[in-house]
Amino acid sequence: MERVNRILRHPDFIRLQEELDRLEADRRFCRHGMQHLIDTARLAYLFALESSADLPKDVIYAAALLHDIGRAEQYRNGTPHDVAGCAAAEPILAECGFAEEERDMILTAIGSHRKEKSRVSGGAENRAGEAEQIAEGSGTQKKAMAKEALAAILYHADKKSRLCFLCNAEAECNWAKEKKNMTLEY
Repeated sequence: MERVNRILRHPDFIRLQEELDRLEADRRFCRHGMQHLIDTARLAYLFALESSADLPKDVIYAAALLHDIGRAEQYRNGTPHDVAGCAAAEPILAECGFAEEERDMILTAIGSHRKEKSRVSGGAENRAGEAEQIAEGSGTQKKAMAKEALAAILYHADKKSRLCFLCNAEAECNWAKEKKNMTLEY
Protein backbone atom coordinates (compact mmCIF):
# COMPACT_ATOMS: atom_id res chain seq x y z
CA MET A 1 0.00 0.00 0.00
CA GLU A 2 3.04 2.24 -0.33
CA ARG A 3 1.59 3.86 -3.46
CA VAL A 4 -1.60 4.72 -1.56
CA ASN A 5 0.46 6.30 1.19
CA ARG A 6 2.26 8.33 -1.48
CA ILE A 7 -1.14 9.68 -2.54
CA LEU A 8 -1.89 10.70 1.05
CA ARG A 9 1.46 12.53 1.21
CA HIS A 10 1.25 14.04 -2.28
CA PRO A 11 1.30 17.87 -2.10
CA ASP A 12 -1.51 18.26 -4.65
CA PHE A 13 -3.73 15.79 -2.81
CA ILE A 14 -3.07 17.54 0.49
CA ARG A 15 -3.63 21.01 -1.01
CA LEU A 16 -6.88 20.06 -2.75
CA GLN A 17 -8.21 18.18 0.26
CA GLU A 18 -7.41 21.09 2.60
CA GLU A 19 -9.11 23.50 0.20
CA LEU A 20 -12.16 21.24 0.05
CA ASP A 21 -12.27 21.02 3.85
CA ARG A 22 -12.27 24.83 4.04
CA LEU A 23 -14.97 25.15 1.37
CA GLU A 24 -17.19 22.63 3.15
CA ALA A 25 -16.56 23.81 6.71
CA ASP A 26 -20.10 25.18 7.04
CA ARG A 27 -21.79 22.63 4.76
CA ARG A 28 -24.91 21.15 6.32
CA PHE A 29 -25.00 18.14 4.03
CA CYS A 30 -22.46 15.35 3.62
CA ARG A 31 -18.87 16.46 3.50
CA HIS A 32 -16.14 14.97 1.43
CA GLY A 33 -13.29 14.83 3.92
CA MET A 34 -10.89 12.06 4.82
CA GLN A 35 -13.47 10.14 6.85
CA HIS A 36 -15.70 9.80 3.78
CA LEU A 37 -12.75 8.84 1.57
CA ILE A 38 -11.50 6.18 3.99
CA ASP A 39 -15.03 4.82 4.55
CA THR A 40 -15.52 4.60 0.78
CA ALA A 41 -12.15 2.84 0.35
CA ARG A 42 -12.86 0.28 3.05
CA LEU A 43 -16.33 -0.49 1.73
CA ALA A 44 -15.04 -0.74 -1.84
CA TYR A 45 -12.40 -3.20 -0.72
CA LEU A 46 -14.99 -5.27 1.15
CA PHE A 47 -17.29 -5.25 -1.89
CA ALA A 48 -14.40 -6.40 -4.09
CA LEU A 49 -13.60 -9.23 -1.66
CA GLU A 50 -17.26 -10.28 -1.45
CA SER A 51 -17.53 -10.38 -5.21
CA SER A 52 -14.17 -12.11 -5.73
CA ALA A 53 -13.28 -9.31 -8.12
CA ASP A 54 -9.60 -9.53 -8.98
CA LEU A 55 -8.79 -5.91 -8.20
CA PRO A 56 -5.59 -4.88 -6.44
CA LYS A 57 -6.17 -3.37 -3.02
CA ASP A 58 -4.04 -0.31 -3.75
CA VAL A 59 -5.97 0.38 -6.98
CA ILE A 60 -9.27 0.22 -5.07
CA TYR A 61 -7.96 2.53 -2.34
CA ALA A 62 -6.46 4.96 -4.87
CA ALA A 63 -9.80 5.26 -6.69
CA ALA A 64 -11.67 5.82 -3.44
CA LEU A 65 -9.22 8.35 -2.03
CA LEU A 66 -9.24 10.38 -5.24
CA HIS A 67 -12.88 10.08 -6.30
CA ASP A 68 -13.93 13.47 -4.87
CA ILE A 69 -10.65 15.35 -5.43
CA GLY A 70 -12.33 17.59 -8.03
CA ARG A 71 -14.93 18.98 -5.64
CA ALA A 72 -12.96 22.14 -4.80
CA GLU A 73 -12.88 23.04 -8.49
CA GLN A 74 -16.61 22.32 -8.75
CA TYR A 75 -17.25 24.79 -5.92
CA ARG A 76 -14.93 27.37 -7.51
CA ASN A 77 -16.12 27.32 -11.11
CA GLY A 78 -18.88 24.75 -11.60
CA THR A 79 -16.82 22.08 -13.35
CA PRO A 80 -18.42 18.71 -12.46
CA HIS A 81 -16.23 17.12 -9.81
CA ASP A 82 -15.92 13.82 -11.65
CA VAL A 83 -14.43 15.66 -14.65
CA ALA A 84 -12.21 17.92 -12.53
CA GLY A 85 -11.26 14.91 -10.42
CA CYS A 86 -9.91 12.97 -13.37
CA ALA A 87 -7.76 15.91 -14.42
CA ALA A 88 -6.40 16.36 -10.88
CA ALA A 89 -5.95 12.64 -10.16
CA GLU A 90 -4.00 11.65 -13.29
CA PRO A 91 -0.70 13.37 -12.45
CA ILE A 92 -0.99 12.33 -8.79
CA LEU A 93 -1.41 8.70 -9.82
CA ALA A 94 1.49 8.89 -12.28
CA GLU A 95 3.79 10.47 -9.70
CA CYS A 96 2.79 7.87 -7.11
CA GLY A 97 3.84 4.97 -9.36
CA PHE A 98 0.59 3.72 -10.88
CA ALA A 99 1.04 2.21 -14.35
CA GLU A 100 -0.90 3.57 -17.33
CA GLU A 101 -3.35 0.64 -17.30
CA GLU A 102 -4.00 1.14 -13.57
CA ARG A 103 -4.46 4.90 -14.06
CA ASP A 104 -6.95 4.24 -16.83
CA MET A 105 -8.94 1.92 -14.58
CA ILE A 106 -8.89 4.37 -11.65
CA LEU A 107 -9.72 7.40 -13.80
CA THR A 108 -12.64 5.53 -15.37
CA ALA A 109 -13.97 4.78 -11.89
CA ILE A 110 -13.52 8.41 -10.78
CA GLY A 111 -15.12 9.69 -13.97
CA SER A 112 -18.17 7.47 -13.60
CA HIS A 113 -18.63 7.32 -9.83
CA ARG A 114 -21.70 9.57 -10.00
CA LYS A 115 -23.62 7.32 -12.40
CA GLU A 116 -24.82 3.79 -11.82
CA LYS A 117 -24.29 2.22 -15.20
CA SER A 118 -22.43 -0.99 -14.60
CA ARG A 119 -23.63 -4.55 -14.49
CA VAL A 120 -22.02 -4.86 -11.06
CA SER A 121 -24.91 -3.62 -8.99
CA GLY A 122 -27.34 -4.77 -6.37
CA GLY A 123 -26.42 -7.44 -3.89
CA ALA A 124 -23.30 -9.49 -3.44
CA GLU A 125 -24.72 -12.27 -5.64
CA ASN A 126 -24.70 -9.92 -8.65
CA ARG A 127 -21.13 -8.84 -7.93
CA ALA A 128 -20.09 -12.50 -7.57
CA GLY A 129 -21.55 -13.30 -10.99
CA GLU A 130 -19.59 -10.43 -12.50
CA ALA A 131 -16.38 -11.70 -10.88
CA GLU A 132 -16.92 -15.13 -12.44
CA GLN A 133 -17.33 -13.52 -15.87
CA ILE A 134 -14.10 -11.57 -15.33
CA ALA A 135 -12.24 -14.78 -14.43
CA GLU A 136 -13.49 -16.59 -17.55
CA GLY A 137 -12.86 -13.82 -20.10
CA SER A 138 -9.91 -13.17 -22.42
CA GLY A 139 -7.14 -10.76 -21.40
CA THR A 140 -8.80 -7.80 -23.10
CA GLN A 141 -12.22 -8.79 -21.76
CA LYS A 142 -10.81 -9.21 -18.26
CA LYS A 143 -9.30 -5.72 -18.32
CA ALA A 144 -12.51 -4.14 -19.56
CA MET A 145 -14.64 -6.03 -17.07
CA ALA A 146 -12.25 -5.27 -14.19
CA LYS A 147 -12.45 -1.58 -15.12
CA GLU A 148 -16.25 -1.79 -15.11
CA ALA A 149 -16.24 -3.70 -11.82
CA LEU A 150 -14.05 -1.08 -10.13
CA ALA A 151 -16.34 1.70 -11.37
CA ALA A 152 -19.44 -0.08 -10.08
CA ILE A 153 -17.85 -0.97 -6.76
CA LEU A 154 -16.71 2.62 -6.24
CA TYR A 155 -20.20 3.92 -7.08
CA HIS A 156 -21.84 1.63 -4.52
CA ALA A 157 -19.19 2.18 -1.84
CA ASP A 158 -19.53 5.95 -2.25
CA LYS A 159 -23.29 5.77 -1.69
CA LYS A 160 -23.19 3.16 1.10
CA SER A 161 -20.54 5.14 2.99
CA ARG A 162 -23.21 7.75 3.75
CA LEU A 163 -25.47 7.40 6.77
CA CYS A 164 -28.51 9.07 5.21
CA PHE A 165 -30.81 7.23 7.62
CA LEU A 166 -29.21 9.18 10.50
CA CYS A 167 -28.84 12.55 8.77
CA ASN A 168 -30.73 15.57 10.14
CA ALA A 169 -30.62 17.20 6.69
CA GLU A 170 -31.79 14.12 4.74
CA ALA A 171 -35.22 15.58 3.89
CA GLU A 172 -33.55 18.63 2.30
CA CYS A 173 -30.87 16.68 0.44
CA ASN A 174 -31.07 16.80 -3.35
CA TRP A 175 -29.87 13.24 -3.84
CA ALA A 176 -32.43 11.03 -5.56
CA LYS A 177 -34.23 8.77 -3.11
CA GLU A 178 -32.77 5.62 -4.74
CA LYS A 179 -29.22 6.91 -4.13
CA LYS A 180 -29.75 7.59 -0.43
CA ASN A 181 -28.51 5.00 2.02
CA MET A 182 -31.64 4.59 4.12
CA THR A 183 -30.94 1.07 5.43
CA LEU A 184 -27.97 -0.66 6.96
CA GLU A 185 -26.95 -3.33 4.48
CA TYR A 186 -23.19 -3.64 4.87
